[in-house]
Amino acid sequence: MGIVTVDRLPPSQAELMQIAERARRSARERPPIERIVRPEPGQESVWDFPRPPRVESVAARVRVMAFGRTVADSTRAIRVLETAGAPCYYLPPDDCAVELLVKTGGWTLCEWKGIAYAYDLSSEHLLRAAAWSYPEPLTDLGAGYERIAGFFAFYASRVGACFVGNDQVRPQGGGFYGGWITPNLTGPIKGDPGSGNW
Repeated sequence: MGIVTVDRLPPSQAELMQIAERARRSARERPPIERIVRPEPGQESVWDFPRPPRVESVAARVRVMAFGRTVADSTRAIRVLETAGAPCYYLPPDDCAVELLVKTGGWTLCEWKGIAYAYDLSSEHLLRAAAWSYPEPLTDLGAGYERIAGFFAFYASRVGACFVGNDQVRPQGGGFYGGWITPNLTGPIKGDPGSGNW
């Protein structure tokens, strides 16, 4: 999920579905087979993740730190897995410091999940577009995206630190995607140079 601030309103539902259908039909490339790292036991490869993306519950505790303190802490997180990308972790609003989250005019469109809105984190300082949320995810595929409705995801690159269990994650490369790279993940992962068509 990448935040795009625009000077126009998001598309209508009918326009959204037309855009989504076109984007879903577009072909995606894969890196050469020799570049794909075969996962070892206990690892998972982003090339085994599906498209359309899969939604699943996370058993581990998930935490987000900013401003020197915890701003989200959940044992009820959900992650979304899509081919080539690092998983995006979504936390329920009850487990987030929602008083620090300020909706902005920024939004972006995912052909699978619909329209996401950007949120700043505001406290002693302002962290711009540090989080996002899908208030009304698309449900036409029956893939369970409604499970993340109103949940918040955070850019690991824009907050202090993010954790899955005891592991501090690395942000997905490129600055556009908001996936979290855990130590057990193998790639290559889109977002790095040369991965624009994955």
